[in-house]
Amino acid sequence: MKTLTIAPLSTPKTITAEALLAIKEAKLLFVQTRLHPAAQPALESGVDFFAMDELYESASDFDALNEAIADRLTSGGDAVYAVMGDGCFSQLDAIERRCLERGFKLRVLSGVSYAKAAFPKMQSGLICSALETPERMDTSVPLYIQELDDALTCGEVKLKLLEYYPDEHPVELARLNKDGEYIVETLPLYELDRRSGLDFASVLRVPPLDFSKKERFSYYDLVDVMARLRARDGCPWDREQTHESLKRGLLEECYELLEAIDEGNDEHMAEELGDVLMLLTLHCTIAAEQLRFTERDVSSGIVKKMIYRHPHIFSNAVAHTSAEVLKNWDALKASEKRYEGKAAELRSVPKSFPALIRAAKVQKRAAKAGFDWKDAEEAFFKLPEEVGELREAMETGKGVEDELGDVFFALINIARLMGLDSEDLVHSSCEKFIRRYELMERLAASDGLKIEELPLIRQDEYWNRAKNAEKQP
Repeated sequence: MKTLTIAPLSTPKTITAEALLAIKEAKLLFVQTRLHPAAQPALESGVDFFAMDELYESASDFDALNEAIADRLTSGGDAVYAVMGDGCFSQLDAIERRCLERGFKLRVLSGVSYAKAAFPKMQSGLICSALETPERMDTSVPLYIQELDDALTCGEVKLKLLEYYPDEHPVELARLNKDGEYIVETLPLYELDRRSGLDFASVLRVPPLDFSKKERFSYYDLVDVMARLRARDGCPWDREQTHESLKRGLLEECYELLEAIDEGNDEHMAEELGDVLMLLTLHCTIAAEQLRFTERDVSSGIVKKMIYRHPHIFSNAVAHTSAEVLKNWDALKASEKRYEGKAAELRSVPKSFPALIRAAKVQKRAAKAGFDWKDAEEAFFKLPEEVGELREAMETGKGVEDELGDVFFALINIARLMGLDSEDLVHSSCEKFIRRYELMERLAASDGLKIEELPLIRQDEYWNRAKNAEKQP
């Protein structure tokens, strides 16, 4: 069987003895590029070679380039491919596929990474490519970013890093000189994309960031903070909290978030989202302490649910409209819950919901079973009947609560069938009432009066004046 050996070059100073021997004994030698200082050992090995430079220049994209390189490497017999860095990992899939097709055994030698060559004293840390920086930056360990080959790439890396590190955070940029040796420069992060002399071997070292100096934080930082607050020597208040004690606070924070959304104030909205996220994280922290579940279980559960309930995205189902999406969603949800009858589905609407929201949801679920008015106009004719029963109850003093509740329920039905949200409607009416009352006070004050000192008949006069003034354009 023919063998293709991949020999990493890294730099002229750090090539392994195994890689150098493979190059010198190669029957057929290919070099990734002759233009890089790291290629020096291959160029000076005394072995005839073929470089891939013209393929890099002519390929339409990286996929085409990788296929062309794989094709060339397996076009003859035993061969050695000298590559820059510690391996041609972006090309390996294409090379492995072509080796399998053409009966080649693939042998990949170990090499020294650019990061290790540039910073030989490195003991720990995360090494990544500039093209594939991690989604979550762990700022507590050193980060080594390889393949910073141009200012544009540096700019993209800088923007990603600035999500986690301060502008002035000192970083170390290592670049190869013409002799194949690394020169390391320390500079503030914000200047990263202002340097020249970059190539594929350039490496950036980002030192750890002390937690007290961080200006931007991730969700995992919040997890760590909550764990610290709940520790034995943590905050007394946080340590006392339970799932039950946090219920009202979570509800209040959600309402404050809704208010921020209505205001359209991004800063306020971000703050309130943070308060909600804090309480959710505290719930997860408490559960983790009790060995019940963790934030990873929570995120895993919701991700699985989203994938399952979006088969038109993650599977072969079809949904072209929002209505079709909701129909699929409800069918899948019903399959998950396995309700024993429609009444069980109605009862599953949480009692902890605000009453108006719960009523609308119960009505909506009943409607899906066909138990509903045809439209809002039909539902409206039910209202006088309910009002009449309320009047009768008030006269007899029996069943007032039930009948008054039925009136509310009927009104919510009308709003639902008109496509309106009862909760929003009542909130709007509250705002309108407060606004008119404020105008009443101002009108009375302009007459030298205090509204609260007037009899109801006079207050009503000012109310009508406020109401008429509000209606004027």
